[in-house]
Amino acid sequence: MYMNFTARNYNSRKCVYYIVIFDILINFEIIFVGCLGKKLGPRILGRRPESSVPEVIYQTLDENLGKNELQGRSDIPQTLEEFMTDMKKGGYDAKTFAVKLREMVTLMEQRTRMAKIQEYLYRHVASSSIPKQLHCLSLSLANEHTNNAAARLQLPSAELVPALVDNSYFHFVLASDNVLAASVVATSLVHNFLRPQKVVLHIITDRKTYYPMQAWFSLHSLSPAIIEVKALHHFDWFTKGKVPVLEAMEKDQKVRSQFRGGSSAIVANTTEKPKVIAAKLQALSPKYNSVMNHIRIHLPELFPSLNKLVFLDDDIVVQTDLSPLWDIEMNGKVNGAVETCSGEDRFVMSKRLKSYLNFSHPLISENFHPNECAWAYGMNIFDLEAWRKTNISNVYHYWVEQNIKSDLSLWQLGTLPPGLIAFHGHVHVIDPFWHMLGLGYQENTSFGDAESAGVVHFNGRAKPWLEIAFPQLRKLWTKYVDFSDKFIKSCHIRAS
Repeated sequence: MYMNFTARNYNSRKCVYYIVIFDILINFEIIFVGCLGKKLGPRILGRRPESSVPEVIYQTLDENLGKNELQGRSDIPQTLEEFMTDMKKGGYDAKTFAVKLREMVTLMEQRTRMAKIQEYLYRHVASSSIPKQLHCLSLSLANEHTNNAAARLQLPSAELVPALVDNSYFHFVLASDNVLAASVVATSLVHNFLRPQKVVLHIITDRKTYYPMQAWFSLHSLSPAIIEVKALHHFDWFTKGKVPVLEAMEKDQKVRSQFRGGSSAIVANTTEKPKVIAAKLQALSPKYNSVMNHIRIHLPELFPSLNKLVFLDDDIVVQTDLSPLWDIEMNGKVNGAVETCSGEDRFVMSKRLKSYLNFSHPLISENFHPNECAWAYGMNIFDLEAWRKTNISNVYHYWVEQNIKSDLSLWQLGTLPPGLIAFHGHVHVIDPFWHMLGLGYQENTSFGDAESAGVVHFNGRAKPWLEIAFPQLRKLWTKYVDFSDKFIKSCHIRAS
């Protein structure tokens, strides 16, 4: 980013140079023209200087340092105080002064960049790993499932099974392999619903998590709400023939394993900005290759008898009655979602298609507009009747295949970009009250604003069940965890 103060253009590093120069030279009563573009001497020392900074200083600061020029150097000042001491002792001319200054500032910049990247790497590792407490919880519940018949209940009970396909109920779908996260979503949903007896929550999980998930909801009833727990292999459609999403994931995983050489290669990149590196690290998260994340594209096939449902991610918390979502007129659209290109929080709500898709690739630039508003997964209303009249699922798989053929170059890694393409033209924008985003990566989110939202979404690395969660926001999630529960206590899961 460049700032035009005078006839010269100065980037942020140059302004650092000039601030440092000013701080140093003022000790020698030398006044110069800095990045403010005017002489400051008369105001500061009460007299007019005869000269400004020599041009050789500007020229030297504009020169680029070699890639390895600073490696192994022990003569570079580490602090401004050291620099000033050396300058007073050394009697440097203007050029040597500028060279030393450039070296010191560049070294500081490199160290700051590396520290930031290390922070992002540690967060990536923390967010990609399974905390031992959650692993303990799954093992404890699996053991309970084996030894306790009460942990093996049919969910739901036989007399409530007809409600699973009854469109007079409010149907929600949650796909998750995280028992604790699923329990918070379910508890917050039911506790805030005005008519919980009309709630049907379909929980989809994988084979390894099925027994722990069934045990938890068998032993922690949310009656009168109806809870169904099924593993993917329990769905007839999923076990018959080829499943496009699984085929695509298998190919995607092979390409992804070589993607940019993994996290080591990403961190080793010396040219990209830390935030770009952070985005690439986050994209390598295993969750992006999880069937739990991709399965939503097959909702019409998984629930052939339902007309409408709300799909919830497992990192959200429901804070209000969600029944009014069924009163929203979708106007023939398939996906009711919150847009993410406008709002008071410019950091979170500034996402357009160019934020996710690679518009330097002709396949993208020829079919989409970069400034078109994006929308969010996390809490979506899906009109399955309207969906079945479209080819959305086929479009999704077509573009996933194109991305694989293009060596994953069409978009940022993740499930939202192909969703943005597949649902293009099929999205009905809903009020942002229903879905507040960014609690997993925006530390400055106002607690008051978050508390007043209908649904809050901890999208980002700082998930509320991880130690790296933001403490002031985590309490919105922990209020729905019973820390006196024997399984929670035995696995040392704590509020903070």
